[in-house]
Amino acid sequence: MAIALAFGLTALRYPIGDLSRAGPGLFPALVSAMLLVIAVSTVIRSFFVAPVRLDFNYKNISLILASLCGFALISTFLNMIAGIVFMVFCSAFAGTSYSWVRNVKVSAGLIVMALALQKLLGLNLPLY
Repeated sequence: MAIALAFGLTALRYPIGDLSRAGPGLFPALVSAMLLVIAVSTVIRSFFVAPVRLDFNYKNISLILASLCGFALISTFLNMIAGIVFMVFCSAFAGTSYSWVRNVKVSAGLIVMALALQKLLGLNLPLY
């Protein structure tokens, strides 16, 4: 809630405009308002739901961080398609089951999305 309020109050210093002609403060104000609604609803819900102990699985956290760092390094030095494949296959070890067929499908879907962003929107992605 504090982050939402900080960004929201800062966004109000800029001209908001209206939806047909948005000012520079409209987007951050909308995003911070949605974040504030989520935060308030989470706090209200916490009064009605029994607390559950949160267990940290450091192995899974390490695997996800390693897959993201590997994606960044491989994308920088090789290409982004290889980085996507590495990220999917490495992060899948953090799950409860491992299926290389599922990993290939997820990798293919992400590669198609990256190609669409590159070709259709003209983003400068180092895919190959």
